[in-house]
Amino acid sequence: MARHRGPTSKIARTFGEAIFGYDKAFEKRNYAPGQHGLSKKRKNISEYAIQLKEKQKAKMTYGLLERQFAKVYSAAARKSGVTGEIMLQMLESRLDNVVYRMGIANSRRASRQLVNHKHISVNGAICNIPSAQLKPGDKVSIRERSKNIESIRKSLDAKGAKFPWILWDEKAMIGTFVNLPLREQIPENIKEQLIVELYSK
Repeated sequence: MARHRGPTSKIARTFGEAIFGYDKAFEKRNYAPGQHGLSKKRKNISEYAIQLKEKQKAKMTYGLLERQFAKVYSAAARKSGVTGEIMLQMLESRLDNVVYRMGIANSRRASRQLVNHKHISVNGAICNIPSAQLKPGDKVSIRERSKNIESIRKSLDAKGAKFPWILWDEKAMIGTFVNLPLREQIPENIKEQLIVELYSK
């Protein structure tokens, strides 16, 4: 399946924040890329451009292409509730994102690769679909033959933030997707209302 393989630091600089996590290159040059990156002169930005940029930031943050993202939004719009919040909950419920949040991988790119290569099980069954939507109570584990992979070990040893909607059993190497996160619990700096306004046009 197609996915973005380009540079991540340049993308982070475009949005003005380290959307892929800590990045030494971004810290060194945290201004827009290109010849005019340091220029303080900026033309008036249209409302549409602001909304589009926010959508692109969300797509890049979660590693989705345009069609995938549009499908997530469409599914969220059909549900009752606040569309923007539901959309973010669906993005957070993706298997590749949950593997990343559990600390099994140090990036969403790495977690997608682990899922694709069948290193991850859901409720005891191998799942190699990164976009699989998890439900509250689902258990995510590392396959027995994969527990000694160096990258997984390093990532678990360096595990940082904990999230209230995820429980992780260090001894058994099993995580539980407890519930859908509330909007204020999701740390990503995404203005989802702008995305909803864009799609509503």
